[in-house]
Amino acid sequence: MGLIDELLGLRVCIDTAPFIYYIEKHQKYLSVIKPVFVEIDAGKIEAITSTITLLEVLVLPFKIGNETLGERYREILLYSEGLTTFEILHEVSEMASKLRAKYSIKTPDAIQIAVGVLYGAEKFLTNDPYLKKVSEIKVLSLGDYLA
Repeated sequence: MGLIDELLGLRVCIDTAPFIYYIEKHQKYLSVIKPVFVEIDAGKIEAITSTITLLEVLVLPFKIGNETLGERYREILLYSEGLTTFEILHEVSEMASKLRAKYSIKTPDAIQIAVGVLYGAEKFLTNDPYLKKVSEIKVLSLGDYLA
């Protein structure tokens, strides 16, 4: 089953890496991730993420002084149809703490997964196969879908 088949008609929480691969046209992953964003734009996949994604994607544009790239990230994360970027509320922080305690995962990963779980995502799309051990949500790793 292909990645699109796994995601169509669902609410999907997307980790930071897939956004970077799509926006920066990553040679290895673009063929896998671009169709996901096409389906999000078409309303066939409902995407969510957290403001942790915004924090993580803006580091490079700030570091290299590329305001255009920063604006592109902001535009997609904050104003796209079919994508909701959730703030980190205390409920998210509490669930993220539980996830960190249970799985020994990093704080940003725990926050992203907590957002997915608390806001009703059926799948979590990442490129970190280590996160597949989380059982609260079905974790899909982009690397598993490379041709």
